[in-house]
Amino acid sequence: MTLRIGVIGAGAMGSAHCRTIARDLSGAELAAVSDVDTERAARVAAELGDAQVHEDPDELIADAAVDAVLVASSDATHQAFVLACLRAEKPVLCEKPLAPTAEASLSVVEAEAATGRRLVQVAFMRRFDPGYVVLKHRLDRGDVGAALLVHCAHRNASVPHGFTSEMLITSSVTHEIDVTRWLLGEEIVAATVHTPRPSRLAPEGVRDPQLVLLETEDGALVDVEIFVNARYGYDIRCEVVGESGALALAAPVAVEVRREGQDGHAVDDDFRGRFVAAYRAQLQAWVHALGDGGPDGPSAWDGYAAAAVGDACLRSLAGGGRAEVRLAPRPALYADGGRVAVTR
Repeated sequence: MTLRIGVIGAGAMGSAHCRTIARDLSGAELAAVSDVDTERAARVAAELGDAQVHEDPDELIADAAVDAVLVASSDATHQAFVLACLRAEKPVLCEKPLAPTAEASLSVVEAEAATGRRLVQVAFMRRFDPGYVVLKHRLDRGDVGAALLVHCAHRNASVPHGFTSEMLITSSVTHEIDVTRWLLGEEIVAATVHTPRPSRLAPEGVRDPQLVLLETEDGALVDVEIFVNARYGYDIRCEVVGESGALALAAPVAVEVRREGQDGHAVDDDFRGRFVAAYRAQLQAWVHALGDGGPDGPSAWDGYAAAAVGDACLRSLAGGGRAEVRLAPRPALYADGGRVAVTR
């Protein structure tokens, strides 16, 4: 069966997903596109074949010619579209965040749990990055013993106009929150955010960089340096220190350049270049999983848990000091899988 995918959102991220679906995936095709800018959606559809263009995203979700939905619209719309997919009983891959707050994310968790089956996957693509996959495998294998510390750095060259101090957490650190939970296999129970003097190159009023300290339920400590105006490029780092050694995420393979008295290699401009393989692997794995028992990647619970940790970070950022993470009880659906393959 070829999975017919409809994409909501045809901006930079959504259009990139459309191209991957249309050109690079096996077992899937781009069936429909919707965007608040209908002309933009039409351009993407025309570029990639004969996908249907829907002015109303709810019509795309209801379209009988769409088997599964990918949500890549603005963050504030995610919750409503995912809930609409649940009502339509259609699998949905939602770009992060699942919803703007932990409370809103929990409403999605509860709605999905009420269906008795998993339909939602959150697009935490780092879980599909080749480097992180190997790091996870070797950590699980016990190569360095139990994890004690995790050191992370997340640096952007720059960010768009309007990026706020809070968005360093909600738009960027959320990736480190999720990947830490996944690597260590445990929840985060507290967060503390420190703000050094801001960079003179950061927009006025934006506290950049920040240092985030996370505590896990089994006592590991995680520090995350988030610096979104680092200027030199997009740079992601991760090291896990265990009882008998350390594992570090190696830099992606790149061509070394020697010229003008220097020896080095280029740094990616943004996340799309650095994680291109992860985005492709994520989509292909999602397609395969939907034909074989339903989504098995990051769940709605993972989206909710990341948002709950993010909320604690925001409380610490606003008031200073340590903030505890408040998690609701985990529904049984997320313990036993709840997977049912897509049929039509």
